[in-house]
Amino acid sequence: MTPQTLDRTPAAQDVASNLAPRTTPAWPDQIFQKLREAKIAQVAYVPDAGHARLIELCHQDGQMKTAVLTTEEEGIGMLAGAWLGGDRGVLLMQSSGVGNCINTLSLAKVCGFPLVMIITMRGQWGEVNPWQVPMGQISADSLRLAGVIVYEVSDPAIAASAVEAAARIAFSGGLSAAVLLSQGMLGTKLFKD
Repeated sequence: MTPQTLDRTPAAQDVASNLAPRTTPAWPDQIFQKLREAKIAQVAYVPDAGHARLIELCHQDGQMKTAVLTTEEEGIGMLAGAWLGGDRGVLLMQSSGVGNCINTLSLAKVCGFPLVMIITMRGQWGEVNPWQVPMGQISADSLRLAGVIVYEVSDPAIAASAVEAAARIAFSGGLSAAVLLSQGMLGTKLFKD
């Protein structure tokens, strides 16, 4: 049962509104525009509701190639190959996939190719799935320890500029950069009992 069906008192409505998405539909479109401006040609992703609109826009674009991954670390190898072939790419995933990528991030660091990741966060804001909490709580720190530059975004108004900054620093210096889109911004997934 969702909070909305349990109680309609003002206090319950405040809780429900805090769990609802805190975003406008514009930020995925703005991020997509920044990816186009950065000349992103390949998009590797693991399906994720938080990235649904962005993934849809990438699929619709005639110049971007999209690839669905079976696991997140495959995307790092794919984007290494894209860079060697002259293309720029981006990896879209959820925070639970960060743990899968930790060892593979050494490929980007040692080989010095640019890696841009956009990560939707789980395990933070009112999470109802306990399996999401451990990695959600340590994603940013884990990425930093692996040598990734991390931009944490909780305001949809700066999401696109964070992606622009990540692309600029990654492609200018052969670095790894990640934009973490907070769960408070995206909204909490609620499941019915």
